[in-house]
Amino acid sequence: MEKIRKKIMLVDDDAVILKIGRQFLKEDYEVFPIPSAAKMFEVLEEVIPDLILLDIVMPEIDGIEALRRLKADSRFERIPVIFVTAIGDDQSVFDHLKIGAYSNLTKPYTAEELLNRVENCLNDFLPDIPETKEEMEERPVILAIDDAPDILRMVQLLLKDKYKVHTLADPAKLKELLTDLTPDMFLLDYSMPELSGFDLIPIIRSFPKHYDTPIVFLTSVKSADFFNVAVRLGACDYIIKPIKVDVLREKVARHMKA
Repeated sequence: MEKIRKKIMLVDDDAVILKIGRQFLKEDYEVFPIPSAAKMFEVLEEVIPDLILLDIVMPEIDGIEALRRLKADSRFERIPVIFVTAIGDDQSVFDHLKIGAYSNLTKPYTAEELLNRVENCLNDFLPDIPETKEEMEERPVILAIDDAPDILRMVQLLLKDKYKVHTLADPAKLKELLTDLTPDMFLLDYSMPELSGFDLIPIIRSFPKHYDTPIVFLTSVKSADFFNVAVRLGACDYIIKPIKVDVLREKVARHMKA
């Protein structure tokens, strides 16, 4: 029996981008190239895709407004949307996540980048059947510690579909928090006032139940020396800031299963 191909809508007012995107995707997916958001809503009356790749800068209805309309319609609100844009700064990505985008894909992109982002999204996205309360309770628990509220909010938005994410902006409160909370993974900012991420590792390891709980650093430091010290102290990996959606998801999933 032939495998059912997932449907992807590629929405962009640039005919060249539509042609390139379709060329990259057509071998693995059923692709619907669409030249405008207005036309997308017409096609949605006939076809419900598994994913929408949505340009942001378009005439009449831009990608931001189109996403808001999708999320406001119960028929389309669960369709994952990846913004395709030339703007890839941290604040823009964060703003797009807040209104419901799965992630950003920055133009120009390669075939590998597009296919990886699409595959990760389709693998990650929640099924149509809601989880039971028991299933929700069984989700792994992540504690993210960072003195930057925007980073904590971004981590929550990126991981909340698969994990119960707790956040802590004041590292001095970690020991008290761990008397009541038992995370399955820690995401630690390295550079924080008063207590650094390195200072927090001995606190975490002082709890017998966290002797081998995975610790992943969030850091802008890119030196091998930093990672060597982190590993000696008990970390298993690190993620470079600005945080990339796929890198965070992949590393969390990998170490959570280890």
